[in-house]
Amino acid sequence: MTDLKGLESVVSQLRIQRTNLVNSLRHVDVALSALSNVNGNSSHAQAQRTMSASGRKRIAAAQRARWARVRAQNVVSIAPKRAKRTMSASARRKIAAAQRARWARVKRAA
Repeated sequence: MTDLKGLESVVSQLRIQRTNLVNSLRHVDVALSALSNVNGNSSHAQAQRTMSASGRKRIAAAQRARWARVRAQNVVSIAPKRAKRTMSASARRKIAAAQRARWARVKRAA
C-alpha cells in the first residue's frame, strides 16, 4: 500500500508540473503573438490571391504563343554534342604499365 501512495504522490506532482508548463507556454504564446503584431508581422496565414479562369486562359495562350515562336525559329543548341573520344590500344597499354609501376613502387616502400 505504501508503494501506491508514493506512486500517487509522484503522479500528482507530475500533473501539477504539467499544468504549470502548459500555463507557461500559454503566456509565451500570448507574448509572441503580441510582439509579432507590433512588428506588423501576422502569425496568421494570409489568404492567397486567386486568379480567374479567364486570366489563367490568357496566360496559358500567351505561353503557348511564346513556345510556338521558339519552335518556329528552330533554335539550335549552343553546345553541339561531341562524340566520345576513344583511346588507342597502345595508349591504354602505356597507362596500364605506368599504373603497375606506381603500385610496385608503393608496395616496395611499404
